[in-house]
Amino acid sequence: MALQPWRKGIVTRIEDETYNTKRFWVAVPELESFEFKAGQFVTLDLPIHEKPNKRWRSYSIASWPNGTNEFELVIVLMEGGSGTKYLFNEIKPGSELTLRGPQGVFVLPDPIEKDLFFVCTGTGIAPFRSMLHYITEHNIPHKKIYLIFGTRTTANLLYYDEMRNLAEVIENFHFIPTLSREEWEGRKGYVHEIYEEFAQEKQAAYFMLCGWKNMIDEAKKRIIQLGYDRKCIHQELYG
Repeated sequence: MALQPWRKGIVTRIEDETYNTKRFWVAVPELESFEFKAGQFVTLDLPIHEKPNKRWRSYSIASWPNGTNEFELVIVLMEGGSGTKYLFNEIKPGSELTLRGPQGVFVLPDPIEKDLFFVCTGTGIAPFRSMLHYITEHNIPHKKIYLIFGTRTTANLLYYDEMRNLAEVIENFHFIPTLSREEWEGRKGYVHEIYEEFAQEKQAAYFMLCGWKNMIDEAKKRIIQLGYDRKCIHQELYG
């Protein structure tokens, strides 16, 4: 895949999603349409360091291909993170960003012939939001889809109402958020027990993991212990 050139992006809108997470909409003026596959990411070159590789920050695209030149990122403020500190404190609607993309191979299988387990923590929900809307918009045939979203508290739930609504309209789609540090009416604990529960029958399945390294490493180990081949596991590492 040829590497995309660096381009200028213009921030068109910013909204708070949670107390520490913002949604950024970015347009690419030189393009009529920003073409990407659901699940891909962009890299931002931020003026936070002299060395290029210490300025680059990559974020999954949270929106879905819609024929426009605008896309959405959802970004959490990282403690001690110079990249997110810059984005949260310096970037406003109208600000310019230098970006490259789309990039990445964390995309839907084509065709979708097995159950899909979307397993994520935090802003790792972004590529799965893109995929779910793409499936809906294009009426993509699919088997069962499980979105298992782990976070700490209800204050950290991203796109919660939207995902619940999608569960009403997408056939065989199950949205299962789980909280590790708060009692609520939903599931409690970590993501691992949930995919193990729904994969008990060892049905043909494809596991897509997006989030922090510890979650992904643990999930890969457990999925293999369930009896699945490594080829059934696809990952996008954050951090």
